[in-house]
Amino acid sequence: MSNKTIHPDWNKITDDELLQFRIRDLDVKINDSPLEKRVEHLYAELQSKGISFKPPCYLADEWLCPDQVPIIGIPFYLTQPRLIALEKRFMLEAEGSTENWCMKLLRHECGHALNYAYRLFARKDWRDLFGSFEAPYFNVTYDAKPYSKRYVIHLEDNYAQAHPDEDFAETFAVWLNPDSDWRNRYRGWPALEKLEYVEARIKAIDRTLPKIKKVTTPWAAQKMSSTLQSFYNRKQKYLGTEFPGFYDPGLRRIFSEESPPEKATQFLHRHKKIILQSVSLFVPQRKFDIDQLLEKLIARCKHLDLRLRKTPEATLLEVSSFVTAILGSIRRFNGVHEGK
Repeated sequence: MSNKTIHPDWNKITDDELLQFRIRDLDVKINDSPLEKRVEHLYAELQSKGISFKPPCYLADEWLCPDQVPIIGIPFYLTQPRLIALEKRFMLEAEGSTENWCMKLLRHECGHALNYAYRLFARKDWRDLFGSFEAPYFNVTYDAKPYSKRYVIHLEDNYAQAHPDEDFAETFAVWLNPDSDWRNRYRGWPALEKLEYVEARIKAIDRTLPKIKKVTTPWAAQKMSSTLQSFYNRKQKYLGTEFPGFYDPGLRRIFSEESPPEKATQFLHRHKKIILQSVSLFVPQRKFDIDQLLEKLIARCKHLDLRLRKTPEATLLEVSSFVTAILGSIRRFNGVHEGK
């Protein structure tokens, strides 16, 4: 089916059949999808703040704003409930699948787009407040300080601390949100100066439109010739990175090599969903990555024939802490690359 141009019948097609469709043949669009009203909502928020610039939005393979290109890419799967379900099946979550989550991400990416459109990042006062725009994403340790008041709190994982560009995008998103009450929420915080900077810059921009050269739409869904099956195979391979380290000593501290009734593998399989949800609250890795690590730990427990040592409650706590610690050490080792 990958060479056909027929469009899927969403009410009749099976997942296996759907996976054989090329992404560009899915015939998905922002218009006439739930995204249409959300993009309109974003534009209305911009207008209410006196901003005439409305960054174009298009369907891409993921959430993104290309480097210094004032355009917003939205994941194509958010156009259709069947595609959202498929994303959750393969990746365990679908970023932006609820209205509130989607609006938060739209405001964030809009912050990037506005920054690029007016080249605010090139201003000295921007650099003095947020830092160097040229700071690399690669080989940078993103070691967030959860209680820092120098940054706004918007997306999870203290994302404003990842890079100066992200700091501005997060600050803009909080400022743009009509329900944020940012003056009271951040009173007494150093982050308030950044919010006031955004307010002042927008007033200076007023209703002027930026001079923008013709923009491209990288990673556009309408150009993607790969099938959904190939897309998810690559995505899983890319995100399911190898986790360094040798975990046997840690597992032996949690479990026993003696012969209580329940095997560690049985316990971990039964509580895998609870552990994954618990760990995902405290680490920035995607759920797919956490799931891959849990599978590795289960395989090691099977090889070592480990059994429960303590109560289920105590074991759950220790396993969750162990997984969180592993992911934290990987994060500090690798640093973070946003690249959007």
